[in-house]
Amino acid sequence: MMKFAIEKAILLKTLGHVQNIVERRNTVPVLSNVRIEADNNGISFKATDMDTEITEVVDAKILENGAITAPAHMLYDIVRKLSDGADVELTYPDEKDQLKIASGKSEFSLPTIGVEDFPAISADALPTNFEMKRDELKDVIDRTQFAASTEETRYYLNGLYIHPKDEGETKVLRIVATDGHRLACVESPLPQGAESMQGVILPRKTVGEIRKLLDDTAAETIKIALSDSKVRFTLEDITLASKLIDGTYPDYERVIPTGNNKILELSVKTLATAVDRVSVVAERTRAIKMIANKNHVILTTSNPDLGSAIEEIEATYDNESLEIGYNFRYLLDILAEIRGDTVRFSFKDSSSPSVIHDTSDSSAIYVLMPMRV
Repeated sequence: MMKFAIEKAILLKTLGHVQNIVERRNTVPVLSNVRIEADNNGISFKATDMDTEITEVVDAKILENGAITAPAHMLYDIVRKLSDGADVELTYPDEKDQLKIASGKSEFSLPTIGVEDFPAISADALPTNFEMKRDELKDVIDRTQFAASTEETRYYLNGLYIHPKDEGETKVLRIVATDGHRLACVESPLPQGAESMQGVILPRKTVGEIRKLLDDTAAETIKIALSDSKVRFTLEDITLASKLIDGTYPDYERVIPTGNNKILELSVKTLATAVDRVSVVAERTRAIKMIANKNHVILTTSNPDLGSAIEEIEATYDNESLEIGYNFRYLLDILAEIRGDTVRFSFKDSSSPSVIHDTSDSSAIYVLMPMRV
């Protein structure tokens, strides 16, 4: 038996979190389900895809302790469409031996699978433990995750590489993402407890889920626990556990140029707006050309079918003229994460990677490969 009553808003928010983990198509039926358990600690909701597992505990009026699993997406859709402000009562089993969802004059019954078939990610010891401020963790994810690869062939690039790094006297936590076309590298103060951690690769899906949860939690501090194969994030009443990517991250420092001596500085907002405008013509090829001349930049693109576009922008540049092509989407992704007013490009030549900095923040560095235009 299991029976409890819960506010719709609380139930909807929790189901929204857990159903994100559940894949839409599953060959194992129980993986389509959310595990619901009522006990003296409250109501626990759990979902897994065998690589990632989320657990959230909420308060409710518990009438009878018990546990069952039911279809996660279906349950979420039902609760989402119930009347706002109402309480929702969940009962198992009902007369059909199913999970009954009742609210006001609405009543639904969903098929169930017993909790004994629900898998759990093994609770290995996680020897590395540290904490990060919520806003700090959000910031380093935002400034890097866009550069992670989506190609399954190079699976070890499908996430964020996180490792401690000595920067002279200072120790930092470095977060890196690259897809081979661009690289994002951000540093944050090294949290106490992370000094001995090995470099780990957080899967892209895990990073995406924790980022959504960070927007949805009141927790000021996030607890992070790591082993060489697993990670666990704890945000108040939510725990997200995940396997790490089992692979060796490439020596990314080799691709960060150190000798680029042609320096261009200009307004990030002006550049982003201009790139966005000329991109209308470049939509199909994604290629735009940046021409750096003394104290101004010309952006240009042309397409036999769609026409051409040209923009001129004021800039600080005092070197020989240089033409370089970029994928405009990659460039816009980087510009979106520049927090200051001015962006600095460091070039070697038109065929070598460009280094891009926020002039007001030395903690982030971006590398963008040129594109033949």
